[in-house]
Amino acid sequence: MNYQTRSLVFGAGTVTAAVKALIIANVAVFLLQAVTDHSFVIIFGLVPDLVWEKLYIWQILTYQFLHGGIVHLLFNMLALWMFGCDLERRWGSSFFLKYYTVCVAGGALFNVLFLPDQTVPSIGASAGVYGILLAYGLLYPDRVVYFYFLFPLKMKHFVIIIGAISLYSSVTATQSGIAHLAHLGGMAVGYFYLRWGNPWGWVGIYWDQYRLARRKRRFRVIDGHKDNDSKPTLH
Repeated sequence: MNYQTRSLVFGAGTVTAAVKALIIANVAVFLLQAVTDHSFVIIFGLVPDLVWEKLYIWQILTYQFLHGGIVHLLFNMLALWMFGCDLERRWGSSFFLKYYTVCVAGGALFNVLFLPDQTVPSIGASAGVYGILLAYGLLYPDRVVYFYFLFPLKMKHFVIIIGAISLYSSVTATQSGIAHLAHLGGMAVGYFYLRWGNPWGWVGIYWDQYRLARRKRRFRVIDGHKDNDSKPTLH
């Protein structure tokens, strides 16, 4: 699997600071998780029943650092790197981290509010990653990915498809440890954050960059130029 743009070069110095910090934190916690017992997952994973009954509020953020296996971790970190670096370069590290955290917390709240009796821990960075995919699709709608490694899709269509899959899965899935509602929540809260910004004043202020882009041309980059000269490919 690779990711190619005209400006991206593989090797040292290509990973932005916030993305690198998130990857290091996720890998470190995964290693810690590997040498501890299941109680570690119960305490720091997202268990809505414990959030309500015992006020394990920290789980709303800590669940993002736990993963169900090396493949789960690998794909989340790969997506974070591939799509997150461009967003961080565009927004700056501070707002990128705020946005990512808002998506993680929003995904957790979806689980806590709509599945309050769930006792199976939900874990993984997918809510934040899905929020990143949503933002990437809005800001770079015409870049191309290969869905299931075979079918070329523009990012805006890819985001619609994965959103629909998450919605369907959240309705039909039983308790499985896969946080389908968190995926959907990460995208929904991320869109709200970018679209309407900070009406209560406690979140970031850079939402107006996205609003400015929409005023110039819907779902185009801020400078108004089409993005056809720099299309990433996901194999």
